[in-house]
Amino acid sequence: MRSTLRGIRLSGVVLAMTLAGIATAARADITVGIDLSSTGPAAAIGIASKNAMQLWPARIGGQKAHYIFLDDASDPGTAVKNTRKLISENKVDVIVGPNITPSALAMLDPVSEAQTPMITLIGSAVVVEPQDAKRRWAFKMAANDSAMADVMTRYMANHGIKTVGFIGFADAYGESWLKEFSKFAELRKLKLVAQERFNRTDTSVTGQVLKVMAAKPDAILVAGSGTPAALPQRTLQERGYTGKIYQTHGIATYDFVRVGGKDVEGTLFPTQPGVVAKSLPAGHPARAAALAFTKQYEAKYGADTVTQFAADAYGVWDLLNDAVPRAVKVAAPGTPAFRVALRDALESTHNLAIPNGIMNLSPQDHVGLDQRAGVMGQIKNGKFVYVSD
Repeated sequence: MRSTLRGIRLSGVVLAMTLAGIATAARADITVGIDLSSTGPAAAIGIASKNAMQLWPARIGGQKAHYIFLDDASDPGTAVKNTRKLISENKVDVIVGPNITPSALAMLDPVSEAQTPMITLIGSAVVVEPQDAKRRWAFKMAANDSAMADVMTRYMANHGIKTVGFIGFADAYGESWLKEFSKFAELRKLKLVAQERFNRTDTSVTGQVLKVMAAKPDAILVAGSGTPAALPQRTLQERGYTGKIYQTHGIATYDFVRVGGKDVEGTLFPTQPGVVAKSLPAGHPARAAALAFTKQYEAKYGADTVTQFAADAYGVWDLLNDAVPRAVKVAAPGTPAFRVALRDALESTHNLAIPNGIMNLSPQDHVGLDQRAGVMGQIKNGKFVYVSD
């Protein structure tokens, strides 16, 4: 009898220790690996992203968080090396980044192999669509190019544009924009009369500009991102183009405005609520979250400094802060089981307000942003402002 009681007591102690271990594990720190383009052609995007991340709280979903930043120099090969290092050496629970589409596509292999969720900061949908064994580990903060093309072409049609010329990056970003723009242009009876490509590192695009101008379009769309997108627009102005110039949501950084100067004044572009928070209509559903972020960001970096990429980057913390409490109920951070649980938790995000819209994720949709995430903006007096349809 005494032996039985001793066994019961020992079992109770073991059970208590096990439960305590689980509770301790559930409070383990979360490690976030971050790959950004802090240098190279996309540096304006990466710097804005990092600025926003510097505002992230020290805890995510109640768990202490460690943030590890690496620079990929806007190079897909380096992005892959960074990803493998973060996974194998730093044992991260989640990857955040990259900033550019080619890098995101290249990173699909290592994150899917390691079953580590990745929250990207790119515009193109190619990293999350169609959903498959690799893409199920990828999520995306920015609205898809298709949503932005929808907003842009609607505005064009409403303002008398009939013909459009296209000058885009010679990479996945430019190709995605050509595909999505062409689809919505056809829907709205806009005729694409010329198309040309350029590289992010090009120093001259005169040949491409002259070919597009020869078609005499009512408007020209420059499908680029960051500061390299200013080059075609400057060249168009120098060559005397008098039609409307549109850019994509990828230009919403003040480095683009600085580099482009007077040549980019008046530029029209689709964007998301966080970029134009202060001029959003009072009833916009994302206005409160966008304004709260803008206030916090400008308090640190100065007035009129918020960009598309800063708002997307801050929204990652909102997304993780919402998902982590669900994931830690399943497994402890720092384990393979937690990474799987976090992926599942991200996928179940519902009606979450972030600076750039309202997120509703699902197994079929790893972007989760609807029409409320798309607005038109314009550069006026060197600032980004909301313009109505």
